[in-house]
Amino acid sequence: MSNAVTMYEYHVWANQRMLNLLKELPQDVYKQEIVSIFPSVSKAMAHIYTVDSSWLEIASGTEMKEAMKLTEQVTEEAERQSIEGLEAMFAALSEQYRAFFRQQADLEKTIVLDNPYAGIRETRLSEIVMQVVNHGTYHRGNISAMLRQMGHASVMTEYALFWYQDQA
Repeated sequence: MSNAVTMYEYHVWANQRMLNLLKELPQDVYKQEIVSIFPSVSKAMAHIYTVDSSWLEIASGTEMKEAMKLTEQVTEEAERQSIEGLEAMFAALSEQYRAFFRQQADLEKTIVLDNPYAGIRETRLSEIVMQVVNHGTYHRGNISAMLRQMGHASVMTEYALFWYQDQA
């Protein structure tokens, strides 16, 4: 398994750990409005999903501008979901990523990324996967801070803990 695919599997694992924690907390915590990085944990989780979905579109050949147009609809759908609904959406998306990895034998393949905010650059597919993972890690940290702000503990989702997940 390539490093990029291993890191993606870490991302899936870390998102699931966060979702499992959220299911254990009082129901209102998920959608509770607060003054923080995001207005609610549900919107932060939906954002991770939306961006993951968008990057898969881009890696699969959709122009970035077109993929970004689709995000409004994807965001609305993700934000409407319960924790369990979003969990199912994440599970389906992870299967789409795995199918992409099976189809795309060479994750070191370069594509032209036309970012309307930053310009044009050649980008390896493995770099896109690492962007997905890094973005998710960043926002799971935001969610941890938000949960603590609401008086709840978070869950560890560090990569080093993922190393031992099969042994547990």
